[in-house]
Amino acid sequence: MIDIQSVQRWRKLFIAACLLALLAWTTLVTAVPALEHPVEHLGLVAIMACIIGRSWCSLYIGGRKKQEIVAAGPYSICRNPLYVFSFIGAFGVGALSGSLSVAFVFTLICWLVFRIVVAREEGYLTEAFGAPYQAYCARTPRFLPNPALWRDEAEVLIRPAFFVRTVRDGLVFLLALPLFEALERLQHLGWFDAILQLP
Repeated sequence: MIDIQSVQRWRKLFIAACLLALLAWTTLVTAVPALEHPVEHLGLVAIMACIIGRSWCSLYIGGRKKQEIVAAGPYSICRNPLYVFSFIGAFGVGALSGSLSVAFVFTLICWLVFRIVVAREEGYLTEAFGAPYQAYCARTPRFLPNPALWRDEAEVLIRPAFFVRTVRDGLVFLLALPLFEALERLQHLGWFDAILQLP
């Protein structure tokens, strides 16, 4: 049986390594001046949507991922809404560089990482829940939400500690703002030169 906690640890380590590599790459690029500030503002909006969306999802899943199939609220329209909001957050982090190109590269890398993670999680959930989980997979898209499938429950059991942890984890996305501002300042001070200008 697949250990979902080891999958989660692997995912976090891999994402951290990817972010460090992408951060190093962004020191070599600069944004188009006319687009820089609007793209940065778009990035902040995307990060806020990510934090709010991930927090909303956590109200439903509340640490129950390994105990039952959660198929209400955001999980009724998409099997992995937490990850979908993480894609939005990755876009936002990249957009804080001032470049839409960097934002799309960050999103693509995030999607590639989560495809691997989701495949492992789905293997675990198929082993754990069998036919009911397979039926859920058959009717619910993996990533692209289908609002027509929306269904909710009258009551949802909330685990405050899980919600708070999700909000705290989401706030990490905001660290990209001072980081990219510091990189931009170092570029202007001549510590390193950008070799590529990207829109």
